[in-house]
Amino acid sequence: MYELVLDSLRRRMRAMHSLYHDATATMTVEHVNHVERDGVLPIAFSLFHYTNMEDAAFMVLAGAPPIWDAAWQDRVGMAIDDHGKERTVEEMVHQRVGDYEAFREYQRAVFDRTESWLDTLVGPELDEVLVPRPLPPVVANTYSARVAGPEGIRRLDGIECWLYQHGLRHMGEIELARGFVGLGGMTS
Repeated sequence: MYELVLDSLRRRMRAMHSLYHDATATMTVEHVNHVERDGVLPIAFSLFHYTNMEDAAFMVLAGAPPIWDAAWQDRVGMAIDDHGKERTVEEMVHQRVGDYEAFREYQRAVFDRTESWLDTLVGPELDEVLVPRPLPPVVANTYSARVAGPEGIRRLDGIECWLYQHGLRHMGEIELARGFVGLGGMTS
């Protein structure tokens, strides 16, 4: 059963990442930094938030530090050097990408690392509890807390919630926002 689950995870993550790659390849920095109106987050927020959260989740999922560091910030030039998980919409409406091609390089590095790691994962590792109950406050009100089993959040839960489902949620935002800047959606 593990091989079926792992095969599905690997294919779904590659498919989702391909949507992000297609989206970024068909947008410009003007598209991603566009502000539709007050209170509406720019595409730049969704792109950086998800990519940076996938990068950060790798620490818990695989035990490796994030790729993002001061050197990447210097290259990419995010207006707000923060994924924004614990910030307000009022703060994050100011998120902008500086160097769009450098951002795309960062995104590819994060996605490639995740896909390579998933290729090495073995079935029993999916069962490991990564965040035991009681869940810490930073996790207690998240979607993954709702998914967690009696023992806590397992590696499979983390991959599904923090990577796959979270990524699809933000891809949906990006697809909608592409319409605001005159571009089409990514899928039907």
